Amino acid sequence: MKIFLDTANLESIKKFNDMGLLDGITTNPSLLSKEGGNPKDAMAEITKIIKGDVSLEVVSTEYSGMMEEGKRLREYGDNVIVKVPMTPDGLKACKSLSSEGIPVNVTLIFSPNQALLAAKSGAKYVSPFIGRLDDIGQDGMHLIKEIKEIFSNYNFGTKILVASIRHPIHVIDAAKIGADVVTLPPVVLDKMLQHPLTKIGLENFLTDWEKLKAVNPDIKI
Repeated sequence: MKIFLDTANLESIKKFNDMGLLDGITTNPSLLSKEGGNPKDAMAEITKIIKGDVSLEVVSTEYSGMMEEGKRLREYGDNVIVKVPMTPDGLKACKSLSSEGIPVNVTLIFSPNQALLAAKSGAKYVSPFIGRLDDIGQDGMHLIKEIKEIFSNYNFGTKILVASIRHPIHVIDAAKIGADVVTLPPVVLDKMLQHPLTKIGLENFLTDWEKLKAVNPDIKI
């Protein structure tokens, strides 16, 4: 399963990319706004840092605007995936952009029907938002299971990009189902790195090494 980082924060992107953990990035207008500054500079820098797919989102809500913005976003790099909303105009733009060789991520997916229609429109990715479904008392992970089953039945090439992830358990559940990608906020990826027993074990190793050095001052690894 691929791991994308859901952020426009350059410091976080560089941090995790240097660990070799990132297969791509997802952004949206809210994430770009959160970082401040010029969003054009941020998008240009992100596409240079990351070799994998980078989702950059349109802000137009009608077809012609999405097409214009989508083509402009694609100019940031060949790794740019144009993100469009799950609306009639969004699906129309998805079909047109995909037919021109511009890959598309259809976002704000909340039902199997929406995922099916996005795949039919030629989307490279569909982004179901599981956390937001959990927030209103629905089972977000059940949606991933349903989409996975539908896509498997018909051999769709569209990838399932699990979004709105709240905690590391979401990542494990998505991996068990066989989702293609998870996109995580930096705080969740940080939590995945940690376990109290790892910290305790390392502290014990270092303490024992210091004891060894006390009787063998010249010892080196």
